[in-house]
Amino acid sequence: MHGILASDASTDVDTKVLVLYTGGTIGMLVGANQSFTPEPHFLVESLRAQTRFHDPLGDSLFSHASTAEGFRAWSHNSSGRSSPTESSSPPGATAIPPATGSHVPTLLVRSSRPIAPPPDRSAPPGQTLFRQHTSKKVSSDCYEMHIPSLVTPRALDAQGNWKRIRYAILEWEPLLDSSNMDMTGTVDVIATEIELNYHLFDAFVVLHGTDTMCYSSSALSFLLEDLGKTVILTGAQIPLAQLRNDAVDNFLGALWLAGYYIIPEVSLYFNHVLYRGNRCSKTSSFALNAFESPNFPALVNVGIDVVVNWSNVLRQTNLRKFHVHKAAAHFVSATLRLFPGITGDIVRAFLMPPIRGVVLETFGAGNAPQRQDLMTALRDACDRGVVIVAISQCTKGSVSDAYETGQTLLQSGVVPGGDMTPECALAKLAYLLSKSELSVQDVRSLVGKPLRGELTAASGDRPPTLTTAERVQDMLAQVVRISTNSFPNSGSRGHLPPITITVDQSGEHKPLDVTATWGSTASETVTTEAALAPFLIHLAAARDDVDAVTFCLEAEAAAERSETGRHAIAGGMVNCVDFASGRTPLHAAALNGSILCVNALLEAGALVHMRDSMDHSPLYYAARQGHEAVVDTLVKAGAHLGGSDIKGSFVALAVTKARRKGDVASLRVWRKAGAEIPQDEIN
Repeated sequence: MHGILASDASTDVDTKVLVLYTGGTIGMLVGANQSFTPEPHFLVESLRAQTRFHDPLGDSLFSHASTAEGFRAWSHNSSGRSSPTESSSPPGATAIPPATGSHVPTLLVRSSRPIAPPPDRSAPPGQTLFRQHTSKKVSSDCYEMHIPSLVTPRALDAQGNWKRIRYAILEWEPLLDSSNMDMTGTVDVIATEIELNYHLFDAFVVLHGTDTMCYSSSALSFLLEDLGKTVILTGAQIPLAQLRNDAVDNFLGALWLAGYYIIPEVSLYFNHVLYRGNRCSKTSSFALNAFESPNFPALVNVGIDVVVNWSNVLRQTNLRKFHVHKAAAHFVSATLRLFPGITGDIVRAFLMPPIRGVVLETFGAGNAPQRQDLMTALRDACDRGVVIVAISQCTKGSVSDAYETGQTLLQSGVVPGGDMTPECALAKLAYLLSKSELSVQDVRSLVGKPLRGELTAASGDRPPTLTTAERVQDMLAQVVRISTNSFPNSGSRGHLPPITITVDQSGEHKPLDVTATWGSTASETVTTEAALAPFLIHLAAARDDVDAVTFCLEAEAAAERSETGRHAIAGGMVNCVDFASGRTPLHAAALNGSILCVNALLEAGALVHMRDSMDHSPLYYAARQGHEAVVDTLVKAGAHLGGSDIKGSFVALAVTKARRKGDVASLRVWRKAGAEIPQDEIN
């Protein structure tokens, strides 16, 4: 059942989120010595008691406060709570049947190590401690357990659908202060836990101490290769147990973003801002806005509105399944900060074996003292294979060769690290050095190239920008061509039919020269393109017209290069949603068996885990329609069945029908998609 047990009676569409609780300030209590210390099981019990985080029956104030009528109905009786049978659901939501007895729905969770249940202790009268079941060993490095789930009140998602977030908290044992986190130890365990549960959950939130959170988020961004789901790290400066705290906002914000948005990269959420995880640093030990991303804009700003900067979100363009890189380079990389008067002997001693890589924090834009002993020590280390990466000690800016002192450093064999943060540079260097297939020269070459958006790439030559009239002309020509063409792929960019715009200042439609009155401003052009492009790319995907799909993606890139900025399309062109159905272009291509467009969309960063208004994935539609080649491609890209595909028994129904008809071909396609069908049924 992909994590949800059959005993879960809810028929609502739930987003499943796994919370990995490693420790940190967020769940600490005041200890005997009057200092904050981690307290096992407190966080889970505390969240369960808060109706903003936990509302399994949908009968809390938060589930009935979307309208005045709902609140009045909820507070009608003298107790302030209506009975389950009197409970009114938000408009469009499905009422949850009352729970039977004291049963708490559970989620299946996997772990790389056995997790013991909380110790037996007496609960206050009328309360039941929130316990997880004893883990069961299923393989040499995998344990399974059913953890009682928490479920949020219903809320509207970005498409206007009522949804809930159902989440389980896997608590570390023991809980760690962030200063005890190990980038090549504990972080590896976090990556492994995400890998074991990747197909069981839609997103992941990691609760972490703030002191080393940027080290962990940077390391995870590299270890989690070909990531297609949301992973968010968060924590708090003030514990949840304190009356005044930032823990509620940080955890609730991270949980909300993980449950309602697919942002397929490792990110860090703090003080209403979502940052790219390998682009930020902790800049304050006392402020609530403790983190900054000095050289890259935020991915999401959470205020009255949730503003997602989709043009900055990474798009996974490799057609490979998600996997975790586990061969971390232990104790072979380190950080050295230059200071006035540093000697060659200090540097030489620092660079002795087993050190294989060093992040060199230089002055300004990549400058260093020009003493011969220092340059010789650096050159000798580089000659014997040590990879030395130069970054700036400045919070903002990048290393460059603008100064002679910087050029001399690079001539010694030091590699420029661009505008990477120290935490990221160290994590990236350890990641690259741990890949046995890479030579020293390969590592030096990859250090300066963005692998996970961790540094700003050097700007290259930009293609010529079309005039506003030319851009709208091309867009309309594509719409006309593909709308009137019944045969996919019969047109080409080089042979578009001519088109005449009919616009008149008086309001009448008369034939006019396209350059005379159309789109006289760049902003009008961008607005027109943004209105036409989603229609065009969905139509192109359905018709398997790669030329038109490519045109739309290039138009978006051209708009981003223009003076007006970018298309105002949520999720980016490749993931734009049809609000009538909630489907993306990949849904349209999968439904219609458009294999050429499926490949083109995936290469452009289409998200395989997006679901439409019916909570169906592109893989489900491809399998339902029997498009075997599309199923093969989507599975290769990391797609899997889940959500209503499984929970709603849609896959089970399709498989049953195929068995009754003796349709071996359909059974084979469903088995490739991930349905549990014995091999002998398709032989």
